[in-house]
Amino acid sequence: MDKQEQVEQLTNYVAHFVAHTAKVLPDDVIAKLDELAEKEDSPLSKTIYQTMKLNQKLAKELNRPSCQDTGVMQFIVRCGTNFPLINELEVLLKEAVIRATQQAPLRHNSVETFDEYNTGKNVGTGTPTIFWEIVPNSDELDLYTYMAGGGCSLPGKAMVLMPGAGYEGVTKFVLDVMTSYGLNACPPLLVGVGVGTSVEVAALHAKKALMRPIGSHNPNKNAALLEQLLEDGINKIGLGPQGLGGKYSVMGVNVENSARHPSVIGVAVNVGCWSHRRGHIVFDKNLNYKILSHSGVTL
Repeated sequence: MDKQEQVEQLTNYVAHFVAHTAKVLPDDVIAKLDELAEKEDSPLSKTIYQTMKLNQKLAKELNRPSCQDTGVMQFIVRCGTNFPLINELEVLLKEAVIRATQQAPLRHNSVETFDEYNTGKNVGTGTPTIFWEIVPNSDELDLYTYMAGGGCSLPGKAMVLMPGAGYEGVTKFVLDVMTSYGLNACPPLLVGVGVGTSVEVAALHAKKALMRPIGSHNPNKNAALLEQLLEDGINKIGLGPQGLGGKYSVMGVNVENSARHPSVIGVAVNVGCWSHRRGHIVFDKNLNYKILSHSGVTL
């Protein structure tokens, strides 16, 4: 297979994978929604979860997106320096989004800022968003796909705290965001919290936190404790499914962090809705693939 044939094959693989993630939620999300549905005891909460489950069933059976807002596509690309298509990757990812938009189909959500027109392809200036991580001495492509919808993006917020605010300040910031905008993001939510030395570092950590499986924990025991405390605190707000009240407001809270300047605490929140359309797929140098987010899928 020559390089052009490889490009075509990988483009089709990614297009089909993106289309699939628009219709079928990741295994861990489905499992968590089923768990929360069992734990809720109010008739309204039970009915909402039954409706969510029916929505997922029909989306798969009818081959249609599970939510009308299919978001703006974002990719986190962990690419080995020896992956054979590293130079072609950015262009082919855009082409894959165009194909997925036509095939799935996906709602047209890429609007050119300031010019205010919809491109009709889900690509535009800087979209899809591609966050690059280069992995030395590797020939694999580790790819995360994510549909950033309007509602789940609305609570996104970042700021830099004075050091004296401490981790209590981080907690207050997260809870302030959740009590102000969590209702708009279609609970139960997956909440990503980033902590670092500046707003852009913290914001990127918060986005990457949404790529982690539900139920995973930060390897730092203090950060893992903060995850649990924030989860308990946000649940006590009582948003419940779709914000109509209930015992559980979140599917989980994931904290990602890096070292920081001693004079500042950068903190950010990024949120995934109940229809958390995250995908994770790994390609080797021969384009053999392994799908880690969804079971039983053949592209």
